[in-house]
Amino acid sequence: MAEAITYYAIVNEFSSRQEPFGVIRRVKSEDGQRDEVFSGDFTWKPTSLLYSAERGDLTNDMIPISSDEAEQIISHIRETFGSGA
Repeated sequence: MAEAITYYAIVNEFSSRQEPFGVIRRVKSEDGQRDEVFSGDFTWKPTSLLYSAERGDLTNDMIPISSDEAEQIISHIRETFGSGA
């Protein structure tokens, strides 16, 4: 089984889908699944935010987005806050 990746925009009262607070990806493989957030050091780090939202934490909305949208958001973050990796 190849990895399947689903991306989510993190949206709260101070952000929007067009300019989200951040990006999460859920990676599913034959070994299970893991959630990662694109972090301030321009790398993917483990996160429990998506699990929290699925269990009723309404602080942030997790909006499914395409891989192209995720890449655009990540590129914008890199351009705005530094080149990163």
